Amino acid sequence: MLVGHKKQWEFLKNKFEANQLSHAYLFSGEEGIGKKLFAKEFSELVECKFPDLKIVEKKDDKTEIDVSQIREVQNFLSYKSYNGGFKIVIIDEAEKMNSEAQNCFLKTLEEPKGQTILFLISSKPDVLLPTIFSRCQTMKFFKPKDLPSNPQKLEKEQNLLKDLLPVIGSSFADKFKYVKNIDFEKQDAREIVEVLQKHFRKDLVKNKKILELTIEINNKLLFTNASPKLALEILLMEI
Repeated sequence: MLVGHKKQWEFLKNKFEANQLSHAYLFSGEEGIGKKLFAKEFSELVECKFPDLKIVEKKDDKTEIDVSQIREVQNFLSYKSYNGGFKIVIIDEAEKMNSEAQNCFLKTLEEPKGQTILFLISSKPDVLLPTIFSRCQTMKFFKPKDLPSNPQKLEKEQNLLKDLLPVIGSSFADKFKYVKNIDFEKQDAREIVEVLQKHFRKDLVKNKKILELTIEINNKLLFTNASPKLALEILLMEI
């Protein structure tokens, strides 16, 4: 999961495992600390994926989220889950919903349907209608000490790595197809190389530790009366 926000993660994870998730959550906290990425990663935890996940954001040429976008949300939620599980809507910068959009969204909050979760992400929750605020369970997020300086870049790298992982270890034909389909005007080759470098560097460090542990355990099995069962359990727990 994303660096930091462990208490919030454990709280929602426990609610999910106990089948006690609320219908709507308001994630409040300053900008750039990973609230939206948290919501996306939690969606993955509950196995909500495309096309059952919808993210609403302010359009590039607009200053606000308008009512047409909220009507799209209502239409999205009117259909059953494609994958048979949760349907999730993430509204980023929810405070940018204009008054008409907020009033329209209020109807969605008042009439929850099935396994639906609404995540409102906001750095200015006081701008939201009190009726919206009162119908959401508020979770406050604080800037973690170990938060990367650029969480947007981290999110982009994580998404890129997800695309790359199926390619690693695949056939030559699949790898060639992946490279052939990259639009290099939109995707910087250096970003791909950097993501792979970070991934394999982490693997290298981990594999080095595991290798050192196997040598240590093997020596204990050879030269001491160490329990083979216990030694193997320790090794497997570290892999």
